[in-house]
Amino acid sequence: MNRKGLYVLIALALGGVGAAHAQDNTAAAASSTAASGAPAWPNGFDDRWYVAPTVGGYFNDTDRNTHSRQIFYGLSVGKFISPNVSVELFADRTQRDADTDVFGQGNKWSNNNAGISVRYFFGDWNSWRPYLMGGVMGSYHNNPLNDGWAPAAQAGVGLSKTITDSVDFRVEGAYRYDWDDKTQPVHNGYGDWYLGFSLVARIGPVPAAAAPAPPPQPAAPDCSKQFRNGVNLCDNKCPDLPEGTIVGPDGCPQKVVIDLKGVNFKFDRPKKGETNIEPTLAVPASDSMAILDQAVDTLKRYPQVHVTVAGYTDSVGTAEYNQGLSERRAKIVYDYLTAHGIDASRLEGPIGHGENDPIDTNKTAAGRARNRRTELQVQQ
Repeated sequence: MNRKGLYVLIALALGGVGAAHAQDNTAAAASSTAASGAPAWPNGFDDRWYVAPTVGGYFNDTDRNTHSRQIFYGLSVGKFISPNVSVELFADRTQRDADTDVFGQGNKWSNNNAGISVRYFFGDWNSWRPYLMGGVMGSYHNNPLNDGWAPAAQAGVGLSKTITDSVDFRVEGAYRYDWDDKTQPVHNGYGDWYLGFSLVARIGPVPAAAAPAPPPQPAAPDCSKQFRNGVNLCDNKCPDLPEGTIVGPDGCPQKVVIDLKGVNFKFDRPKKGETNIEPTLAVPASDSMAILDQAVDTLKRYPQVHVTVAGYTDSVGTAEYNQGLSERRAKIVYDYLTAHGIDASRLEGPIGHGENDPIDTNKTAAGRARNRRTELQVQQ
């Protein structure tokens, strides 16, 4: 038989495998692995070793001078090296009835073949997958005219289907050329066809299914439009504080201090019935008024702040008198705050403490002047 048909078929098969293998198989592997319930193969595809017993029909070249067809059988061992490409080592055997006028009465012509083949598969792993096949081998021929080895090659097509997670069925048709030029020197080779059926049995356990991908995280809300204690969450470093906590610009607790140091009263002032605070203040009264106005401003900037208004005296006079005097001092400051826009619900008192809790000595004029005071005590 002319070898040109074989060369063309081999070139088409191997060329198709090579071109297809150059494609990017990574996406196909990732898609297969990511499928719901798919096993978590370490390489992204089933690369277990397998064995494939084969049986089929062999159709002989007429130049062999044998019967036209007979069965053949074989065994392959292989594995996938990518999601679409497998490599196999194989061995098979066929035996023909030789023509009597060439080989003599009752003689046989057998071939034992051993070689390697490559297959390129198309389509999804679990669907019917057509494929191309190409291979090379050594062929040992045994007949009355010659015993010996000759090179051979094959190319073909097939169709494969997964039956279980470890078994495939495939059917394959191929052309095989045997360069045996010793049996009949008038011929330098023979081209045969075969149709084979195989069960591909993979060896080893199937890994557990891959864990499902976690759901995408919901989009984070716009922190610039969310506030806690008056500070937007983009800038708030203490967002878990309860609402109403006194905080600074960073959203963390802020100790508010309203200092009325310097607001001191003249001796024995204010008198009963006196409501204008400025004449009751120690000279210079303008300094004390500035401190009071600053306290009003602080209370307006922190509307959640509550304070207790408390008045004190020095130790001159009776305790009873000083108690009343301290209450008048607290009351005149209390009235000043409410008159300047501070809601009374934020003020506790006014409370007088008399000559108790001095902040300086009562033995000197300067010490007694400092003790004649009013405090705004912040309720934290």
